[in-house]
Amino acid sequence: MKPLLLCASAFALILVVEAGAQSPAPAAADPRVGLKPGFRNGGVASRNMELVASMPKPRGFFDPASPGGSPNPPEPAEDLPRTDPAVLAYRETITKALSFANSDLAFSGNYAVMGSFHGFNTYDVESSGKPRLVTSVVCPGGQGDVSIYGTLLFMSVEQTLGRIDCGTGGVQDKVSAERFRGVRIFDISDIKRPRQIAAVQTCRGSHTHTLVVNPKDPMNVYLYGSGTSGVRPGEELAGCSDADPKDDPNTSRFSIDVIQVPLAAPQQAHIVNRPRIFSDQTTGAIAALWSGGNHGTGTQKTSETNSCHDITVFPEIGLGAGACAGNGILLDISDPVHPVRLDAATDKNFAYWHSATFNNDGTKVVFTDEWGGGTQPRCRASDPRDWGADAVFDIVDRKLQFRGYFKMPAAQTDQENCVAHNGSLIPVPGRDIMVQAWYQGGVSVFDFTDSAHPVEIAFFDRGPIDATTMITGGYWSTYWYNGKIFASEIARGLDVLKLTPSPYLSQHELAAATLVHASTFNPQAQTRTTWPATSLVARAYLDQLLRTKTLDAGTADTVGKALDRADSSRRETPDGEMVQLSAGLDRRAEAASGAEAGHLRALSAILKSYAGRAQR
Repeated sequence: MKPLLLCASAFALILVVEAGAQSPAPAAADPRVGLKPGFRNGGVASRNMELVASMPKPRGFFDPASPGGSPNPPEPAEDLPRTDPAVLAYRETITKALSFANSDLAFSGNYAVMGSFHGFNTYDVESSGKPRLVTSVVCPGGQGDVSIYGTLLFMSVEQTLGRIDCGTGGVQDKVSAERFRGVRIFDISDIKRPRQIAAVQTCRGSHTHTLVVNPKDPMNVYLYGSGTSGVRPGEELAGCSDADPKDDPNTSRFSIDVIQVPLAAPQQAHIVNRPRIFSDQTTGAIAALWSGGNHGTGTQKTSETNSCHDITVFPEIGLGAGACAGNGILLDISDPVHPVRLDAATDKNFAYWHSATFNNDGTKVVFTDEWGGGTQPRCRASDPRDWGADAVFDIVDRKLQFRGYFKMPAAQTDQENCVAHNGSLIPVPGRDIMVQAWYQGGVSVFDFTDSAHPVEIAFFDRGPIDATTMITGGYWSTYWYNGKIFASEIARGLDVLKLTPSPYLSQHELAAATLVHASTFNPQAQTRTTWPATSLVARAYLDQLLRTKTLDAGTADTVGKALDRADSSRRETPDGEMVQLSAGLDRRAEAASGAEAGHLRALSAILKSYAGRAQR
């Protein structure tokens, strides 16, 4: 049955992170506090960003009887085992409540594809100021995370109700040949008529997956499949085992799936490796990382590391960062089929390592903690500032070094699920800036150029869906794509936002970011951004040097006027002025340090390029 289309290598050092630098305390007059509740008419607060467009969920992707979603059940006691009836009942109710939840986003050309527990929706995001729904595909199975390569779309499926044929009836039998849990592959060469062409079964399903492109292997792409749920019985899928590794060295836990997708024959996609990236590389013990439990009095209860929730890869530098339940890990992915763990970190303030984002240089990584699983309020005034937050690490000699925490600073209510979730870099030259989803905590943009002192510079938020009841909603993902921020709202639909100039982010910096145009964007597959050597980019660096008082206003004015003359002159550059200015900036850079030195050198290089153009 076709899917229903609705038109329209040494042993890793384990680092224990102590409490570090705190995010700034929330401002007393923060407009996000006390917003009016409402599904469609809730209060809105923003600072240095604005809502451009909002698209409600299409028909068939919400329950007409409860369009905002159904209430969450009471949270079970934390110390109950996962097999306790109360825990199982809670998870079943949450699963039903998420039946129509929007999930992650991927982009290709003019299109944004938004995953859902019920299938996926494709939008044209470039034809006009407002996104236009192109196609909806009903294909339940959760969690529905998507990625795109060429004319192929990959989709994660984890729930036991998923069917090979994308049917909506679920699967009733405990063991069934009709069940599908793994990664679906669709042909989207005709974007209006996606066709499922392959379905790679995995033992734990696919909670998320990561697209890995190997520059040395143009014939294939690879997927890192991250399964986090229970292991299916071997009677349903041969080779699956839920045994303890002490009893079965072939257990399906404590590994990831590496799926090879031959580009000439994607229907032949198959698992080629299940690397033991959590093992002791000296003794071979499979389960060598965090074993679960708390870190002492007053610390988080952290999940056992037997799987990864998300893996982000940066092929240009050969590194991957895995958010793996009880640990954040750094991987060597120079051979994508055989990733090797380089380092691992624990954190007494993390409950569940959820996702990772490198900075553009690959010298830092931001890990998120999904305390409460994303369905609970974890940003209340009473909640610790370092729990359910981001942890920023520097990467030094291919090792992780903790620097600081960041958490969305505005206190949220008991009716708003809120915790750190998915985001991406904003390509401002010379700075490390990230836009991030916080579920019903809204969208937060923060600068982590100073790893130890990340600071919020913009936000957008709505009031809770309901005034008295906890209903899961808010932003699952917020990503920058070609000048705009696209946000997957779990309950409401698709939002498009834009940043506005502020004392923290100038018009030149924003304009320089919009110079970066991507043909495809998969959030867990990072690529390095470069900027053209233009006067616009130079002015962005000038603004940064003025903001930090690295340059005085007089010197900045002199450089700015030289750029004006160079841009307006028929000659490429006014005499040797650019050479002289560049030399002066280089001398200043020798006396500076950190980001400021980098900004001086980057500005100097652009001025040198102007002089070079004149000499050619």
